[in-house]
Amino acid sequence: MDFIARVFVDSGLKVWGTFLANWPYLAFSVVVTSFLRVFVDQKRIAAFLQRYRRGGVLTATAAAVGTPLCSCGTTALVLGMMASTMPWAPIVAFMVASPLTSPEELIYSAGLFGWPFALTFFGASILLGIGGGAAAEILETKGWLAQQARFIQSCCTGRKPAQAEQRKPRLLFDELLSTGGRLLVMFFGFAFVGYVLNGLIPAGWVQAIFGSGNRFSVPVAATLGLPLYLNSEGSLPLIRTFMDAGMTPGAALAFLITGAGTSIGAVAGALTIARWRVIGLVVGVLWVGAILFGMGYEMLF
Repeated sequence: MDFIARVFVDSGLKVWGTFLANWPYLAFSVVVTSFLRVFVDQKRIAAFLQRYRRGGVLTATAAAVGTPLCSCGTTALVLGMMASTMPWAPIVAFMVASPLTSPEELIYSAGLFGWPFALTFFGASILLGIGGGAAAEILETKGWLAQQARFIQSCCTGRKPAQAEQRKPRLLFDELLSTGGRLLVMFFGFAFVGYVLNGLIPAGWVQAIFGSGNRFSVPVAATLGLPLYLNSEGSLPLIRTFMDAGMTPGAALAFLITGAGTSIGAVAGALTIARWRVIGLVVGVLWVGAILFGMGYEMLF
């Protein structure tokens, strides 16, 4: 019991120390998220995508990484894109890149992992979106993506009429409280769980599986990210704690890339508008891309 108590106390102190080192990044990410969610309307984003359809994959990828959309929001936009008779290439590009990153997540990850890691993650999201779109374009010309569309009502169709009538400052204040509270709960909760696990699991085990001495650490992390990733608010601090225990940055990057795009919310949202061939393409692009970027990051840094 004394050992367990010491682990809990030590974990709490480490979480608090991590929070003190990262609170400016957390606060800034909350502000950026709230401003974008209040002042950037999903309908305007959909209109932008339709207006610049000729940009195809590049336009869809830019919209995906530049907006803070939930899985439901992503689904609503993709449905709008399909309604405008877009081909699969920009749709897949959006489905690959959108769950991976956003402006606030770039800031959040920079605080936890440093700017080189955060910028690599952000750049990987862009390149994987473009790569996924290119792969979809090739497969569509071969007929492999024929009859892969579903049309089910999205769970997120924009703000409620009552909310739309409220003034922007009130909406912004409510969004700041909601986003800030959710982020703090996720940060403290998952960081604490991670440090407790580090205290209970021998560091040698983490290093043996995800350390630099294991040539398969990146593929293993990429594969584990498929079923184990929860959400960015919780998974980012959790992976930070595993890095403190010996997980390499490349393995961490691989886990976050595959996990973000294949979380329960992302897959559930994708399944409302696409069938399994499209889902398989998205998952395959993320898994292969996670391994390549993870290994590349290991070699470069």
